[in-house]
Amino acid sequence: MSTPAEIGLQRWHAIVESRDPAQLPGMIAADAVFRSPAVHTPQEGREVVCAYLSAALVVLGPELTYTDTWQRENDAVLHFHTVIDGLQVEGIDMITWDDDGVITAFTVMIRPFKALETVIAAMGKQLFG
Repeated sequence: MSTPAEIGLQRWHAIVESRDPAQLPGMIAADAVFRSPAVHTPQEGREVVCAYLSAALVVLGPELTYTDTWQRENDAVLHFHTVIDGLQVEGIDMITWDDDGVITAFTVMIRPFKALETVIAAMGKQLFG
């Protein structure tokens, strides 16, 4: 029997590979929370979390690669690398799932600072035009 994290990771990797955000609403809890180093307060609710994750699929782009995963029953930490505007970006996604494999919390951390600044600007354009 698969754990919630195994189910959720399989679904998450399929979305990242396809870069198609259409499946996000079905895998995000209604009361999910998104935390980012770019935004001071937690962003709450399915619609907002889907908006941030959809924008991230565009911003982090086709070079997004997960290089390692640390996993427990209901959560995982995914180490990633990508390139934005020629700048190397490294970060982690910390994801928590409920018992049905639905995302309840998603936290992103990015380094180095210059990369974070670049991601903040690109995410702003995606989210707010």
